[in-house]
Parts: sequence; structure tokens; C-alpha cells
Amino acid sequence: MISRIRDIRRQKGLTLADVAARCTPPTTAQTIGRLETGMRQLSLSWMNRIAKALDVESELLVRSDVGAAPTYVARLTAEGAEALVAPRDAILPSALGGDAGLVVMAIETGAGEYRAGDQLWLRQHGPEHFARLLNRDVLVPRSGGRFAFGRMIDRSENRVAILAPGAGTRQVVVDSPAWIAVAEMLVRPL
Repeated sequence: MISRIRDIRRQKGLTLADVAARCTPPTTAQTIGRLETGMRQLSLSWMNRIAKALDVESELLVRSDVGAAPTYVARLTAEGAEALVAPRDAILPSALGGDAGLVVMAIETGAGEYRAGDQLWLRQHGPEHFARLLNRDVLVPRSGGRFAFGRMIDRSENRVAILAPGAGTRQVVVDSPAWIAVAEMLVRPL
């Protein structure tokens, strides 16, 4: 099992000391750090204490080391879809089945039907499936670690055309993407 404590703590904007102080009884930042990194074994007792301190269900603190976990790879800003410098595990559970990998994009700036705070879960597909992704919202990797996000409006040979959400946007053409991820689930906080 792999600990997700660090990912959850960072997503909530907490320091090691914050989590340590929230534990009942309080502990030290060093102990939380050791539990995060695996230098100390995460027992069921510790898992329950830390889950309560982070205000999450305890099963979210660990994930199996078998199979790839859904990962945040991009974020949507006023300038468009951008790659995350350090991709991180997505911590919301998902009932999405399927064999292809999942990636997650955090929406930081609303555009079109997407609002700030949304999470968009997308399923990766190889080039053999690109034709069936027309007129769907997709995330497409570009050169230099960048992404294009929007509606796939055209495909010809090895090129795809993407129209970003929102009024007055221009299409982006991506040549020979390795994969395209199609939107499958929108998670919107209430």
C-alpha cells in the first residue's frame, strides 16, 4: 500500500505541524512526516487519527501499489490548459470502470460550462480510437509538456483540431498526439 497522506495534506493546504496538532492526541510534525514517507509504518490506529485530522475517510489515505492511480496532470487557467509541474494522485474515489488510464484536470478558472473548483476526470485513448472522439471534450498533450483542452472538432490523418471552451476562442491543431483523454466525469463541489 502507498500512503496518500502528503497529497491530501497538500491539497488541503496544511503543513505537517497543522496535521500533527489536529491529531487526537496531538503528535509531532516529524511523526507525520515519517508516516507520509513510509519511514514509519502506517497502522490502522494512525490511519484513523490522521484521517480524522484531515477530515477524510481513512481509506482515502492509502492506495494499492498495483495498477496506476488516477492522476492530476493539468489545470485550466485563464490562459488555457497547462501541465502541472508535479503531477499528483487524484484523491476522490471513482466508480468509473474501464481498462484505459484515468487522468484528472483541475479547473481553476471557469470557461464555457466549466466552473472554477471543478475536477474533470478523463480517460486516455490511443490513436486507434481518435476517430470516435469527435465532438467530445478532450485533453490533448502537446510538445514542451503543454496541453490543449476543448472540443475535438476535426481529425485528419495525424492531426486533431481542438476548440477551447468559451466564446471567441480559436482552434488549436495538434500534430500526432501520443494519446487523447476524453471527459468522462465532472466533479463539482456543491
